[in-house]
Amino acid sequence: MCGIVGYIGFRNATDVLLKTLKRLEYRGYDSAGIAVVNGELKVEKRKGYIDTIKSDFKGTVGIGHTRWATHGVPSDENAHPFVDCKGEIAIVHNGIIENFMELKEKLIEKGHVFKSDTDSEVIAHLIEEYYEDSFKDAFIKAVNELKGSFAIAAVMKGQRRIMAAKNESPLVIGIGDHENFIASDIPAFLEYTNRVIVLKDGEICEVTDDFVNIYDLKGNEVKESITTIDWSVEDAEKSGYEHFMLKEIFEQPRALEDTLHALLSKDMPEMDFERVHIVACGTSYHAGLTGKYIIEELLHVPVYVYYASEYRYMPEIEEKALTIFITQSGETADTIGAAKRAKDLGNYTMAITNVVGSSITNYVDQVLYTNAGPEIGVAATKTFTTQLMVLYYFSIIFASKKGKISKKKANELLKELQKTGYYVERVLGEEDNIKKVAREIASAQSMYFIARGRNYPIALEGALKMKEISYVHAEGYPAGELKHGPIALISDNMPVIAIVPEDELYGKMISNIKEVSARNAFVVAVSSNNDVKKYADTVISIPKTNYLFSPFTNAVALQLLSYHTAKILGRKIDKPKNLAKTVTVE
Repeated sequence: MCGIVGYIGFRNATDVLLKTLKRLEYRGYDSAGIAVVNGELKVEKRKGYIDTIKSDFKGTVGIGHTRWATHGVPSDENAHPFVDCKGEIAIVHNGIIENFMELKEKLIEKGHVFKSDTDSEVIAHLIEEYYEDSFKDAFIKAVNELKGSFAIAAVMKGQRRIMAAKNESPLVIGIGDHENFIASDIPAFLEYTNRVIVLKDGEICEVTDDFVNIYDLKGNEVKESITTIDWSVEDAEKSGYEHFMLKEIFEQPRALEDTLHALLSKDMPEMDFERVHIVACGTSYHAGLTGKYIIEELLHVPVYVYYASEYRYMPEIEEKALTIFITQSGETADTIGAAKRAKDLGNYTMAITNVVGSSITNYVDQVLYTNAGPEIGVAATKTFTTQLMVLYYFSIIFASKKGKISKKKANELLKELQKTGYYVERVLGEEDNIKKVAREIASAQSMYFIARGRNYPIALEGALKMKEISYVHAEGYPAGELKHGPIALISDNMPVIAIVPEDELYGKMISNIKEVSARNAFVVAVSSNNDVKKYADTVISIPKTNYLFSPFTNAVALQLLSYHTAKILGRKIDKPKNLAKTVTVE
């Protein structure tokens, strides 16, 4: 799970590689390196952030890598790029080579000497083994030997070309004028071009200054179209915010409006289903849980939500269902594996993702896009709320199509949905108060997030955000479950963040607040009802909305709370330890 880049053109490759790598540092940051070709092949790599690379290599062809360790501990030796025995071929790799040990043993028998503990190094040696007089042919032969997930880029001494390949790991080509780029993600090269080719699994690419040739695994040429991306380079920069996460939290009103506008501008695909399965990981799983409440409430069909890592290995599910896969990147390995399995079971499949042409789109029948724009911060914010937007829109449209609600009711709900960005904007206006609350809870060693019904998944998401970026232990619970065990851990001044919307469960939530207050908890209520101040130690006020849409405003309030808690604690907010933005390995 790493970021790779490549450049060939008229610029200084070192400068371009380091700049593009910085935009991929969210994919991993325990080591980094570059390889530049200028007649000779020069490599610099080391453990640590990209800023540790101080190379002054001159050349106009090169590849780079920023690493999140999977095989081999973070170290100089295990950093990419890797070179062959002769020091003439360099490769960078994102993914896992499942048969690397088998290949490594065969290569060692033939005299190859390995210098790292990684699976990736075997790729450079394979290319060397197959090389006769054609870099391209040797690369294609080597790729055909690999099993697993990979995005690979390779350069060779004396060769003015980059070879690249993709299988179940993201890889895009940036098309410039007398220069071309490769990267794991589009924002890496947006400063230079917005014209891209998204490679498909099993495709191999030959990149030079003036042309890009794409081949299948047999070496046959393939035609792929160029897509123009409407993100600006500013979309991928901080725009004056201290952290990408804060910038992306504040981008949510626009992201929600853009997502709904895109949904309204296209017809919803026709689908016939009697039940729904939702499959996702992490934050996307919490969006799926919220979707379960909304779909069941409006469509009156049963919804089952699964972790992708569990779904793909479950006993066969015989029932046919609409199966929805949620993944912000479209590259999450477990979710892609689950999508493949659902197709094998004969289920009608749909993906919700933020990235056009990402891998998940190749394995489903329909795709609904969030229009959140690039999200750089590792902790998902605007991609989460735009996932909710898609799920709400889906629920309203199909509830109307299936006659579960009237067209008049559907229109009323859609009008309310259109106000979501406005209400989120008002939550953002409460930032100063949320900062104060963060100061009151930042010293805690542990905290609970509680809610009921459709906001229970928001409690889970609030706890996840707190864990991810502040490293404070936090757990989310259905409020009614506290008395069945967790309340035993309530101690003096332990923060309990209670989500208290003005819905049919308001009275129940007040009772739950009284239960934890009686155990001397420090209660933070997130609510639009002023009366809740009678029962809580402090309140995060949010605007009153239609109760059905309260997860949006509550989620944003908790994002700000976790952000400011992490900032007070001095955490690396955009690069939380041990995490990466896109999990492309199992």
